[in-house]
Amino acid sequence: MDLRNLRYFLTVAEQGGFTAAAEQLHIAQPAVSMAIRKLEQQLGLPLFDRQERRIRLTDEGEVLLRHARIILQAVNDAERDMRELHTLERGEVRVGIPSMLGSYYFPPILMAFRHHYPGVRLEVIEAGTRKLQQMIHQGEIDMGVIVCDTPPEDLETHCFLHAQMMAILPADHALAQARTITYDAFFTEELVLFKEGYFHREVIDRISREAGVTPRIGFEANLIPLIKQIVSHGYGISTLLEMVVADDPGLVAVPFSPAVWLELSLAWRKGHRLSRANQTFVDLVLQHAERDHNR
Repeated sequence: MDLRNLRYFLTVAEQGGFTAAAEQLHIAQPAVSMAIRKLEQQLGLPLFDRQERRIRLTDEGEVLLRHARIILQAVNDAERDMRELHTLERGEVRVGIPSMLGSYYFPPILMAFRHHYPGVRLEVIEAGTRKLQQMIHQGEIDMGVIVCDTPPEDLETHCFLHAQMMAILPADHALAQARTITYDAFFTEELVLFKEGYFHREVIDRISREAGVTPRIGFEANLIPLIKQIVSHGYGISTLLEMVVADDPGLVAVPFSPAVWLELSLAWRKGHRLSRANQTFVDLVLQHAERDHNR
């Protein structure tokens, strides 16, 4: 069924005549009459009783009128939704971010996205990178942040941050003024670490295995303010990104020797076409990363 002919039919029915409908549609009256005849021929049913001076709908036309209103309203709604999505007046982004980056790297990005696209619903889920990969596979989130040392073959990845993992010490620690800290020296200390499943914990577990040592873990916590408090009071040392302690005079970030670098990427299912809202979010993250790199 031709939607244009259906629109003409609805207009004739609502205006009560072909001439009035033509004026409403801003087309010639014969074009309206021809469209209605084609619709009647296609359906094999009369839609208007033309015997009287003012045309009226037949019983068949009354039935079609009810459907025409529903169909055309649905089409109008779909067209409006597509326009809004195209201009990002609507949409949804579901992104998973580990707590460290969610607290110290992503806030300006999230606020900028919200400022530019207030109609887009932005949902941020906090979890470790392994959990986020699982959520991507299960369709619970559109994308997530992962460590891209060995990119999963079934995920599309775009690196946005090349960051150094640092040993975090209280300012009065004996090694606080050292230029670097060896793995052996680090593992002789009591440690305050994130729980398993978070990227920085996985790196420490890997390094300890390679070094053949068992870490002395005094505290396990995923709350960054708590970790910083524990370290600053001298109850252990930890590992964080330098950005986390940049404004904390009670803590010092010391590079490892050899250095530990992390490649952090946004990831989503390979072969899955991102929505316009999601692609715009990815573009914003990558633009932010490029600006930081060029500073």
